[in-house]
Amino acid sequence: MPDSPAKNLFDVQKWNARLPELSKTYQENQPFPNIELADFLDEKLIQKVVDEFPKPGDTNWIQYKHINENKLGKNKRSEFPPLIGQLIDELNSPEFVAWLCELTGIADLRSDVTLEGGGMHQTELGGFLNVHADFITHHHHKHWIRTCNLILYLNPGWAEAWGGGLELWDKDMQSCVKRVPPFCNRALIFNTGAKSFHGYPDPIQCPSDTTRKSLALYYYVIVDEPVKVPRSTNYQARPGEGMLKRSLIWLDNKALGVYSWAKKKFGLSDGFASRVLATLFRKIK
Repeated sequence: MPDSPAKNLFDVQKWNARLPELSKTYQENQPFPNIELADFLDEKLIQKVVDEFPKPGDTNWIQYKHINENKLGKNKRSEFPPLIGQLIDELNSPEFVAWLCELTGIADLRSDVTLEGGGMHQTELGGFLNVHADFITHHHHKHWIRTCNLILYLNPGWAEAWGGGLELWDKDMQSCVKRVPPFCNRALIFNTGAKSFHGYPDPIQCPSDTTRKSLALYYYVIVDEPVKVPRSTNYQARPGEGMLKRSLIWLDNKALGVYSWAKKKFGLSDGFASRVLATLFRKIK
């Protein structure tokens, strides 16, 4: 008989014991509130999650492939492997969100069961994600303001020399203040806003049979008045990058802004964007 599903995947009692200390650290960390939590889940559990994670050819992935990024994503909850689905549900549960509010000091966070832009992420050899600030408003809920991210890394044996560490940059985009390697069972939680710049902009150099894997969950607060000028993902050039690179980043931002508007206006899916972006990316390359 198959093993019965695990229960209480997140050990809230373990983390509650350290919550005052962790909350203080979260607020004090630079360049914006953030914290790394090693051994986020039970060691045996995380190995099962890793074993379940689909390979690039195992399922249909959203192709996030354009000037500013090259990675795969999947946010269709009904197509997730069983344990990963259960874990996602728990990290979106009222109990976990209440714990997250205590950690971050952000009142009334709300989870997103549609996993807009989140879910399973995977980056192959040569993939990257340019430094950016996240989109502000949920594409299908104009009163939802994105406020907090949780990224759980699933990369056993990852070598730091391969790259892929998430860089956290200062608000003026002058320097990388912190770099978080994507080591297995490490969770990174951080505030996201107009100046919360982050990414892994250098192409990763992992072996061809290895990928950078993670689960991403985004949390929101609800406001009375929607943002008058919603901002899509805002990619940034790094100091020292040339005019051509800066121009391409700027043009890509404009194109993504148009797509973000169309997505809200016409209810377009990321699957549609995936096909368009993948075609354009191949032509540009």
